[in-house]
Amino acid sequence: MMAHGILLPRDIPASEVVHFARHVEDLGFQELWVVEDRGFRGGVAQAAAVLASTTSLRVGIGILPAAVRNVVFAAMEVATLAQLFPRRIDVGLGHGMPAWLDSVGARPSRPLSFLEEYVQAMTALLRGERVAADGRIDVRDVALEPSALPDVVPDIFLGVRGPKSLAVSGRLAAGTVLAEPSSPEYVRVARAQIDASSRHRIVAYNVAVVADTNADAFATARPALQYVGDDDWGPHIAPLPFASELADLRTTSRTRTQFAERLPDEWVAQLALAGTPSTVRRRLRQLGEAGVTSSVMIPVGPDPFSAVTSFAQLID
Repeated sequence: MMAHGILLPRDIPASEVVHFARHVEDLGFQELWVVEDRGFRGGVAQAAAVLASTTSLRVGIGILPAAVRNVVFAAMEVATLAQLFPRRIDVGLGHGMPAWLDSVGARPSRPLSFLEEYVQAMTALLRGERVAADGRIDVRDVALEPSALPDVVPDIFLGVRGPKSLAVSGRLAAGTVLAEPSSPEYVRVARAQIDASSRHRIVAYNVAVVADTNADAFATARPALQYVGDDDWGPHIAPLPFASELADLRTTSRTRTQFAERLPDEWVAQLALAGTPSTVRRRLRQLGEAGVTSSVMIPVGPDPFSAVTSFAQLID
């Protein structure tokens, strides 16, 4: 069955992080995913705090930009979390946003080759293997100490978009994190490009709003969709029947805010998990049929606690 998860808001006050995680667990959600975005909070530290303050919640890190972390030291952090909280941690790795990497001088010359070698090296290190690589990843005869190895190696996910990167995820990772918006149409295209076995896990992020009427839900969700017209989100939009019209709307809109305000309701319905409980349940079923194994809902609006509480009625 498809698991239901929540994305920890990246800008939630630090004093509320633990309370929010416990609230998510108390409501019956199986997963909580933390975000690492440039300038906000670190993914490893957030994951550790959430794991230590909950008892059964599975915690995912989505995602760690590989290029900004030495793979050996990243593996040490992952191994520590896996030792302390066995079978409760999933780790997402990815390229990172190009502009962010440029801003910190960490953009690889060949991002795909770099990520592929990085995943191979981290997987080997977590398994206790000695690694020596002098390609895109420079690791010279290094292994984790036996006392630092986890009994259960955590699942490694790739948070990627492009077809070549998705193919690497299918070959090397236990699962793939698909950023929002993850419509059923986009999930099917991504799964075909991943071309993995049925055991490959698919985590799909989506903006989510549950309200008394579809119109109210769409109005709340609309501002959170202001970025979907940007070029980086092209792969998410291309499979949708209104892709060219959406591109035209972005071109004729002066700002992202105006673009979001002009999104028709019928588009919002396909770009977010938004609507009445029955509407959103139907959309969740469609995601499951498309191959999603974990549907991760992104709360929007002024009160993420109330938003998450409204999502609880969606859990079977």
